[in-house]
Amino acid sequence: MNDTISAIATPHGRGGIGIIRLSGPQAASIALKLCQRDKPFTPRFAHFHHWYDDQGETIDHGLTIYFAGSNAYTGEDTVELQAHGSPMLLKALFERTLMLGCRAAEPGEFTRRAVEHGKIDLSQAEAVVACIDAATLRAAKQAQKQLDGTFGRRISQYMDDLTSVVAHVEACLDFPEDEVPELFYGQLRQRVESELITPIQQQLNSKLGERLFEGATVAIIGEPNVGKSSLLNALSGRDRAIVTDIAGTTRDTLEVDFEVHGIPIRLTDTAGLRQTDDIVEQEGVRRAKQTAETADLVIFIADASRPETWTPETHFENLHIHLKVMNKVDKTKTLDAKDFLPISIKQNQGLETLIEVMATQLGDTDLTDESALVTSSRHRAALEVSLAHIVAGLDMLGREEMIDLTAMEWRRAWSTLGEILGIGDVEFILDKVFSEFCIGK
Repeated sequence: MNDTISAIATPHGRGGIGIIRLSGPQAASIALKLCQRDKPFTPRFAHFHHWYDDQGETIDHGLTIYFAGSNAYTGEDTVELQAHGSPMLLKALFERTLMLGCRAAEPGEFTRRAVEHGKIDLSQAEAVVACIDAATLRAAKQAQKQLDGTFGRRISQYMDDLTSVVAHVEACLDFPEDEVPELFYGQLRQRVESELITPIQQQLNSKLGERLFEGATVAIIGEPNVGKSSLLNALSGRDRAIVTDIAGTTRDTLEVDFEVHGIPIRLTDTAGLRQTDDIVEQEGVRRAKQTAETADLVIFIADASRPETWTPETHFENLHIHLKVMNKVDKTKTLDAKDFLPISIKQNQGLETLIEVMATQLGDTDLTDESALVTSSRHRAALEVSLAHIVAGLDMLGREEMIDLTAMEWRRAWSTLGEILGIGDVEFILDKVFSEFCIGK
């Protein structure tokens, strides 16, 4: 933390602009030496300078911008050098900052310093990476919400609620059980259930947040010539799979990437499911079954004019089929196929409905508050552990011999939630007890 660090902040390669970032107590003085300037920089003002090597020769020229202390991204003095985007010039400029006293920054060290100086919490730091890696616009917008602190504020509210209920429980430790009315415990239970258990459970029930960033796999399965390859082409908008009337055309899995309501999808076309003596096709069928067993969403497609293709149980015993689709409904006047979504790929009928159903199956619902979305497995694990502690404490609430254990479980829940934000201090709860209660009362 006492080092001044430096790094090239723009991607490797040629471009119009390349940026060198310095952060630390000596950032300004090192930049002044680099510019051969005596007068201090004006904070948040773009200074035009030449930057010089140890021989006094110009390395490059551009803009030098100084951010002072707490007004900087990292929470400490920061300087950005906006140079030409030449890899060789940037390398020379970077190496010059090292000669003047900088240390090469480690991966993520600028953002880590922002966390350590209290500029952002840990969930916001993770959102920085999410913004960069977002594969769809919706994912990027969700990352921005987390970066703005909306998710962190929700977690902070849970922690505040836990602090308050623990304070109430701690106050009961000094009183015999018969002096604490049951109504008090009833109100506390209701508060814990409504303010903590229910909203946390609602967050955990949705996997939309994670799927926006991690994506989802969708497998199309069915017998030969029912329209699997045609469906892949229609959904992706590309002529990716070969479509013929010859059974067994697709002998291997074929993947294509696209998105449904902002959710990145890897759609897989599989070999037709049937008994065959062809060794290559047998391997294709095996891979089709393997793909279906590991997919997040399985679409079984059948041919409306061929009832023998309507039963996935012929090929699978325990596979969960998420969505059943009946293709070629334009070829029959009467159709009695329950639980199937009717479509005609050839006539472009029902595909929009299919996409909507897919989105729903993947967790896209009419959420009124997407700031509550869980976007990483780390956050999910912490919320699950915290919820378990909250429920365990609630089960013991009201029993005199268990009241201290109730407080302990809820303190553990608080600490676990704090891990999401990168904080944790049990002493804070004790401070809250003395600030809100007169223990002698």
